[in-house]
Amino acid sequence: MKTNEKVDVVIVGTGAASSVYAALLAEAGKSVVMLEKGTARKLTDLYSSQTWARRLKWATPHVMEESKDSIWYNFNAGHGYGGAAIHHYAVWPRYHPEDMKEYSLYGQALDWPYEYDELRPWYDKVMMDVGMSGDAEKEIWRPAGDPYPLPPVLVSNHGKVLARGFEALGMHTSPIPMAILSQPYKGRQACIWDGWCDAGCPTGALANPLVHYIPRAVKAGASLRPDSHVTRVLMDNKGVRANGVEYYDSEGVKHVQHADLVVLGAFTIENPRILLNSATSKHKNGLGNSSGMVGKYIMSHPAVTAFGMFEEETQNHIGATGGQLLNQDRFPKEKGSFGSQQWEVALALKPNDLLGIAMSRADLFGSDLHSFMKKASRSMTSMVAVVEDQPMIENRIELSSKKDKFGMPLALAKHTWHEETRKLFHDTAKEGLKIVKAAGATQAWHSPPGGQHIMGGTIMGSDPEKSVTNENAQCHDIPNLVLGGGGIFPTSSCVNSTYTIHATAMKSSRYIADHWGSIVS
Repeated sequence: MKTNEKVDVVIVGTGAASSVYAALLAEAGKSVVMLEKGTARKLTDLYSSQTWARRLKWATPHVMEESKDSIWYNFNAGHGYGGAAIHHYAVWPRYHPEDMKEYSLYGQALDWPYEYDELRPWYDKVMMDVGMSGDAEKEIWRPAGDPYPLPPVLVSNHGKVLARGFEALGMHTSPIPMAILSQPYKGRQACIWDGWCDAGCPTGALANPLVHYIPRAVKAGASLRPDSHVTRVLMDNKGVRANGVEYYDSEGVKHVQHADLVVLGAFTIENPRILLNSATSKHKNGLGNSSGMVGKYIMSHPAVTAFGMFEEETQNHIGATGGQLLNQDRFPKEKGSFGSQQWEVALALKPNDLLGIAMSRADLFGSDLHSFMKKASRSMTSMVAVVEDQPMIENRIELSSKKDKFGMPLALAKHTWHEETRKLFHDTAKEGLKIVKAAGATQAWHSPPGGQHIMGGTIMGSDPEKSVTNENAQCHDIPNLVLGGGGIFPTSSCVNSTYTIHATAMKSSRYIADHWGSIVS
């Protein structure tokens, strides 16, 4: 075993939350080490290739599932510097005020420990840091916030065709809010609209951790260690405070990294796995788990893609992978089946693989597939709906009896949609076909259920008996153990989670930097 020199902060992960913590705490003068399970990577290591894109995600079975409704962890997870945020599509709507008070307003789900107005300044700050494109006035559903620093993303005929369907049904569309540069910004070049977001965006137009927060962290003195597989959080002799982590390097050598503050910013499934595996004689059920809530309330957005075939050319090959237009008419939540829903309209398409043209018709083979591809490559449309998943205590992450090569139990996921979620998904699928047909499609069909954006498992709350962390993402039981990422979300909303992950991490980072002495003493 190798014991490394102690630092002020050890951060597990290099993704959306971890990179924000690293940048802000390093800039506050703290010595910071980031431990990444995956490989080292820089922007020039990224390639616009569907084969390459697969390397950015998990390739090995980290998770066992006993789920009626899969959480789709492989699609959502990340491998290497940047984590899952390296291949995200930069669709960045904000949570709505009602998303954070669902129990108080509707008697459903849970409440966050604070309201939207407390998070708004951090949304605004993140937006200005990384650059966002949109139109705040046309985005009629948008909560209060500063205007976008950049004009909207490209809208091709793909978006214009589908907008006709929404308009025909009395529904609304706006430019989609994206952390993608429509114009040059802070030394980064604008997007060229070639639709390779899933491959990591080697041009740097898309805001992933490699283009802003990791460089800031490194400039301020933070160091990154790849191939570092964290298995446990370590406690002091009294079992009161975290004092570091245990991890294995690529050679299988065990390391101990001591620190005054431990930040778990690993993937949503990995954080509870590490906490549960860190049980001690004093913390028999795992760290931060006096409430029994570690691993509970796992959520994953159900998603359905609606496709259409048209007689006109749609220019479906250009734009951003995440879309061109947004619809959030499914707010407030009282209408019909409970929950929110949004449409991300006009996704840039590739011939095959994830969200590809061929994948939309898995029932076709041979000459039928050839004919379909020839037509669809010019005249198909695609839009995806994201549906809110309700937090249920029985949806959870546990430790499996199977172990990885370091002897650490794999995560075991158990997840089933709430009945309201299931109803909302099926209503949404039907709505998608209506929209596409109203736009003038000659054919319309939709995908089977998919899953996006895993949240929950280490939720925050005001009551230590019903949550894992407080409003500043500190474990109720262990104040110098901080959790980052979508795992702390008590509700999922229907919006993509990465923007809110950044905002909550920045809120927590600033609090920790300002109250350092009382937190680590």
